[in-house]
Amino acid sequence: MTPGKLGAALVAAAVLCLAGCADLGYYWQSMSGHMQMLNAARPVDEWLGDTQTSASLKSRLALAQRIRSFAVAELKLPDNASYRRYADLHRSAVVWNVVAAPQFSLTLKTWCFPVTGCVGYRGYFSEPQARAEAARLKAEGLETSVYGVPAYSTLGWMNWAGGDPLLNTFIGYPEGELARLVFHELAHQVVYAPGDTMFNESFATAVERLGSERWLATQAGDDARKAYAVFDGRRRQFRALALATRRELAAIYDQNDAAAQSERAQGAMKTIAYKRFRDAYAGLKASWDGFAGYDLWVANANNASFGAQAAYDELVPGFEALFEREGRDWQRFYDEVKKLARLPKDERRKALEKHNTETPNG
Repeated sequence: MTPGKLGAALVAAAVLCLAGCADLGYYWQSMSGHMQMLNAARPVDEWLGDTQTSASLKSRLALAQRIRSFAVAELKLPDNASYRRYADLHRSAVVWNVVAAPQFSLTLKTWCFPVTGCVGYRGYFSEPQARAEAARLKAEGLETSVYGVPAYSTLGWMNWAGGDPLLNTFIGYPEGELARLVFHELAHQVVYAPGDTMFNESFATAVERLGSERWLATQAGDDARKAYAVFDGRRRQFRALALATRRELAAIYDQNDAAAQSERAQGAMKTIAYKRFRDAYAGLKASWDGFAGYDLWVANANNASFGAQAAYDELVPGFEALFEREGRDWQRFYDEVKKLARLPKDERRKALEKHNTETPNG
């Protein structure tokens, strides 16, 4: 899961808050953390020409540049400064996101920022600060989740300063996953609807899926294709299970909204749903030859983590159907998505649902 489109917005917000605002400390950590990342970045060519750079890193950086060129030539993604520099942050994530949701709802708490609008997460460059915020929200009665983020997009606003860099947090990903991430983050520079996280993330997820399929089919070797097929197969199985659980939980919570159930009965149904989810996951995992990549997520799963996951795949089928309707032409697809982004949120959701139910010739 990639997240956080806050970089440039938080820099702007920090400047606006210099005269005094209640959240200046948060904006300051965001601005300083972002600038430290940019200052650590050097052009890829410098890393490739440096005798101190390991052979393995040089290989990964060269691959990333081929992926970057493919994104421009084949997927019509922006040709700019982003992902042409690299930084080693000496940590496992670039930021840590905090998400929160009520006891009987999958609707995430939102925070509002300049440029990006209101989003369902709050990012920190410090993991302890993120966990402190989660503890504060938990004390208010919310369910919370904190997760590390390997990359985020500044929506192209920082290309004048070198753009979004490649990072040690994801440069070692398998070939197919590295391509997915680069395509996803560049997609945010094509279309962004302020205040609609689900629209933005689902669009970028659709681009990453469609783009990586094309990359693997035309550019990757057999080993990379096989590795991706195994990993993606597991991911799709897990997402299908998570989607079924989200729908089950949403139905339970809808009953709560209608006052059809007591809070005690509601809680019992919720407990059963989560147990069913974990039992089903154990069954899936048993068929995965020891792969345990989702163990931590499942162990800590709650309304906040399920709510955050929904943003990344809920509307993807509608975008994929729209891509097919536009003849798999990337520029026509982007133009149509830009039109959707100009509509009110409810109308763009309905339009995507309509695309998902129509045939390409219908």
